[in-house]
Amino acid sequence: MRITFWGVRGSIPSPGPDTVGVGGNTSCVEVRAGKLLLVFDGGTGLRLLGKTLLKEMPITAHLFFSHVHWDHIQGFPFFDPAFVPGNVINLYGGNNVSRTLEETLAGQMDHPSFPVHLTDMGAKMHFHDVIEDHPLELDAGDGTKAIISSARGNHPNGVWAYRVDHGGHSVMYATDTEHYAVVDPRLSKLAAGVDLLIYDSQYTPEEYSGTAGSGGSKVGWGHSTFDEAVKLTKAAAAKRLILYHHDPMQNDAAVAEKERRARELFPNCEAAREGLKIEL
Repeated sequence: MRITFWGVRGSIPSPGPDTVGVGGNTSCVEVRAGKLLLVFDGGTGLRLLGKTLLKEMPITAHLFFSHVHWDHIQGFPFFDPAFVPGNVINLYGGNNVSRTLEETLAGQMDHPSFPVHLTDMGAKMHFHDVIEDHPLELDAGDGTKAIISSARGNHPNGVWAYRVDHGGHSVMYATDTEHYAVVDPRLSKLAAGVDLLIYDSQYTPEEYSGTAGSGGSKVGWGHSTFDEAVKLTKAAAAKRLILYHHDPMQNDAAVAEKERRARELFPNCEAAREGLKIEL
């Protein structure tokens, strides 16, 4: 499998000279499992991915949404392959709120918010519900399969974590989830023995408690910290950890410091940065 990070920020895009090293686009991770194209979340990083996919068309893509808060869907209206006839896009998400995934994506493109409606996009789209404890099997087209398993995380309005198993390797994507007094047993089970764990590490412990940073305590906001990411990694015996969904207030130096502190707890760890590529 090949993993590429196109957007690593949370909450809102944060471009500028102080964030150019890490990147300012919101959540989007590409996973190539054999010939399968899997995409996790459709934040503003999805626009950049779409530009690179134009040379591969026609494409069949599988887009998995952790949830439908704006920073995870706002790149979809700018995803070029969705406008091209002949492309096939499968979209997966849960009924976390009162609307379905299709209704939510259409809603952000409705008048007067956007000039083009979802129904005017040229690609063929298929919407699928995510169901816990019902793994999805996709044919990779090279004699192997990709199994996508899911589990619920802890976030306002709900969130899904995903695990991909393919060719003897595995990667888990778990963003926008908050830790509690003990390691989440659902996420620990999903992450068991995973080669690569991509985990929400938006805050430092001090930012989370409100003793540092701005805005006071972040308890109940639905996000985690780098030290809690390490706890989950160790509990699940995951091999490698990627700190993900960086707070928009953290500049490049702050993310590097977060990474340094995390490596003291678990050496095989690094902060996600736009353009980071990993092969399993």
